[in-house]
Amino acid sequence: MRVNHLTPSLLSLPLILLLIGFVTRIDGSDFRIDEATVADIQRAFADGTLTSRRLVDFYIDQIERLNPLLRGVLEVNPDARSQAEKADREREEAKCRGGRAFLGELHGVPVLLKDSIATKDALNTTAGSYALLGSVAPRDATVAERLRAAGAVILGKASLTEWYGTRSSLIPSGWCARGGQAVNPYNKSGDPCGSSSGPAISVAANMAAVSLGTETDGSIICPADHNSVVGIKPTVGLTSRAGVVPISPRQDSIGPICRTVSDAVYVLDAIVGYDPRDHEATTAAAKFIPEGGYKQFLKKDGLKGKRLGIVRNPFLDSYYGSSAISTFETHLSTLRQRGATIIDHLEIANIDIILDPYQSGEALALITEFKVEIKKYLGELVNSPVRSLADIIAFNSDNSDLEMTNKYGQEEFILSEMTSGIGEDALNAIEGMKKLSEDGFDKLMKENELDAVVTLGWAASTMLAIGGYPAISVPAGFESSNEMPFGICFGGLKGTEPKLIEIAYAFEQATKARRPPPILQMGAMELK
Repeated sequence: MRVNHLTPSLLSLPLILLLIGFVTRIDGSDFRIDEATVADIQRAFADGTLTSRRLVDFYIDQIERLNPLLRGVLEVNPDARSQAEKADREREEAKCRGGRAFLGELHGVPVLLKDSIATKDALNTTAGSYALLGSVAPRDATVAERLRAAGAVILGKASLTEWYGTRSSLIPSGWCARGGQAVNPYNKSGDPCGSSSGPAISVAANMAAVSLGTETDGSIICPADHNSVVGIKPTVGLTSRAGVVPISPRQDSIGPICRTVSDAVYVLDAIVGYDPRDHEATTAAAKFIPEGGYKQFLKKDGLKGKRLGIVRNPFLDSYYGSSAISTFETHLSTLRQRGATIIDHLEIANIDIILDPYQSGEALALITEFKVEIKKYLGELVNSPVRSLADIIAFNSDNSDLEMTNKYGQEEFILSEMTSGIGEDALNAIEGMKKLSEDGFDKLMKENELDAVVTLGWAASTMLAIGGYPAISVPAGFESSNEMPFGICFGGLKGTEPKLIEIAYAFEQATKARRPPPILQMGAMELK
């Protein structure tokens, strides 16, 4: 077993809160690390209030205090402090040369990676499973490599729903064998949502500055929604999937989960681009990347002139309570006041089929693709206890106490193993989803000349997933009954990230609906 695996303990929340004290201030200054944005951190670096090393120390301290309860982090990088010290030296050298001390938005900033994003270092990459513990990646995943190139500090690996939930429908969101059950920081009984639960929990609870997640269907948008953070699910292919534990080459996308839209955009800028290791998808999407990157679209007046479509059926009443729906209506008024045109009560053709993975063909396509793609990933590892889906199934059966196979099963793995390549049935399913997208979301957007569709929460994630469309989830409020967060999701056609960023940032700045979880509020002695 590698170093720094974090074993959950039985520390109580009151004790944790007593331990926290006022650690969020640095050297008695007015700068507070908790809830600090990337821009705040860079200003503190520039004026000498903060160093990367002290920032890393703070987050490691937060993880040690909070993670026994929240279980959002699986491992801390033993090299994080040395990476931070290197960033501090680079900053000082830049000053000594008379140059600008600012070396980029992410320089010296700690980032957590979902534990399915490979790193060639002391960290494991396991998708939350003991089956991959001790496996060795041949190199960093491309997105990890690009974060390092931007000067980011790889703080550690965040938890997830094991194998993205593809092992069994019985596995709860946020559970994995290695980390146990992750906990929503706003309500310990609330769903943290998967599968990028760990990245969302960790940034929500200020255990990291920024994080990186993955999505096949809802796995960035839903955790962002449920944990009051921002999630960007890019157009498929805008970010490379090379070196990331796969499910589907059609639907997998890698994107940021952060506390603010601007932070998420800085991360997005660092990781997009063509990659020969993911040639087909990144070639197709590279044409969408604007010259000058995405931060130019962080505009407070970004809602002016935008046409936003509202699809109520079935995205509202079926998923959220009356208080969330009332807040959604208030936000629609805000969107209008900020210059957007709202086209309400739109309908998407065949939406009931689109949202049912068995009718749409998504379920069949994914279990077929997973067997093929996971074999490719495992085959590239320098060392691995398993080399195929059949090996993983056998490992789970032989280690049922570790993997809790008797409780949670692995029926979806078994169904996937029974498939035999991308045959006629899978191809028909994929073609069917393409047509559903063209006749549904594509047609709706083009006929109504929309810049984005606006929905409450994560309910539209499947519609966006099967077509490879981008989306941004922004904190929008809290349910009155249980204080569970919810977000607003802005979805668009492929390559429309610039418009979505303008819309999401303007909405965020107008509403500022996010608030820290109770665990970080002094005097709050328990989670509901």
